[in-house]
Amino acid sequence: MRKLLVLLLILVAFPAAAAPLKISTWNLEWLTTRQAGDPRLPRGVHPRTHEDWTALAGYAHRLAADVVAFEEVDGRRAAARLFPPDRYNLVITHDPTLLRVGFAIRRGIAFHQNPDVTSLVPYKHARYPLRSGADVTLDLGGQRLRLLAVHLKAGCWYTNIYSRRYACRTLEKQIPGLRRWIAERDAHGTPFVVLGDFNRVMDGRDRFHRAMDPHYGQPEKALLRADAGMENPCWGGHHFTDHVFLGGPARGWLVPHSLRVLVYQQTNPAWKDRLSDHCPVSVQMNVP
Repeated sequence: MRKLLVLLLILVAFPAAAAPLKISTWNLEWLTTRQAGDPRLPRGVHPRTHEDWTALAGYAHRLAADVVAFEEVDGRRAAARLFPPDRYNLVITHDPTLLRVGFAIRRGIAFHQNPDVTSLVPYKHARYPLRSGADVTLDLGGQRLRLLAVHLKAGCWYTNIYSRRYACRTLEKQIPGLRRWIAERDAHGTPFVVLGDFNRVMDGRDRFHRAMDPHYGQPEKALLRADAGMENPCWGGHHFTDHVFLGGPARGWLVPHSLRVLVYQQTNPAWKDRLSDHCPVSVQMNVP
């Protein structure tokens, strides 16, 4: 009896450590419930079949993330088919565009939706629609974590952002809003993560990376890119354009070597359009 009492006292004195927080980013490539022939769908977009939806939902279940930043989703109804309301709360930007950015947040995690980061839309009438950032604050047992999900301008994956190419000039215009959001979190000592589809390869001394990070080149303050130096195995392998950046105190929360890419089992190239041309990228964080 005395041994049992001692054991119980030890368990009370040293409570079980909380499981790491798993966060992910996933570009779902034209995830829409609209039917073929819908005038808002481009000619080359083919609505998904029941089999496609089932496969995607299976991958969402396998991903089992606490928080998923998603991109290219046509509203709450489409998102709910992968992240059901009994398991996730959904947050989606208020953009007038067809495809938007948002979060699926596991039920049980308290959060607050902040105003959309509209500064990522520098042109009111861009040649192709640009997207605001989705901004939420998680309350993790008294510890707060700010998250920003982005989907930046495509077409300037490698080129100098200060070139005259339209895509690069547009991507450059998105930097000030992103940098300002990061600087504001830094100024308040807020733990934060910026994640999503940046449409940019950032290996080496990338000018976009340098321009967006107020502390670039300062090892103790600069953003920590979880995928730095790694290759993305999705669809045969390539450089990462879906990134996870940790800033402020959150830099120290990353579980080392926890970055994972959920690669699709289907290898036939035809499935690339049926699932997504992006695979889910995730990391784990030990929140103090």
